[in-house]
Amino acid sequence: MAIEQTFSIIKPNAMKKNAIGDIISMFEANGLKIAAAKVTILSKSKAEEFYAEHKERPFFGELVSFMTSGPVTIMCLQGENAVAKNREIMGATDPKKAAVGTVRAKFGDNVGENAVHGSDSTASAARELALFFEKHEICNV
Repeated sequence: MAIEQTFSIIKPNAMKKNAIGDIISMFEANGLKIAAAKVTILSKSKAEEFYAEHKERPFFGELVSFMTSGPVTIMCLQGENAVAKNREIMGATDPKKAAVGTVRAKFGDNVGENAVHGSDSTASAARELALFFEKHEICNV
């Protein structure tokens, strides 16, 4: 199995619920390690850059507004098949459709405020990690 790194964000609604520790514990209990993490508030320009693929969609403005509404925790997660494992732990995008016990089922409010983001591929992970972390900030655990 391949050791990978993936990118994760604990979104503002989960931060407001004080769910950071619970979410990180779920990642760690499923074999993912935190290689880097920091709490930050996304600027409008950083959120727009991050979600650029959605720029033409009607929900883009609302998404950017939500993601800049409060602190987020950004992380580099590392482990065997980290991208797929993280997506499994997160659950379906819509918390109402997410499997019981997943992060989004437990802490998500709706499709837009679904508690967490995770990279959908190793290529996305590399791009997203580079957007938020300097190389020296990400360690090999």
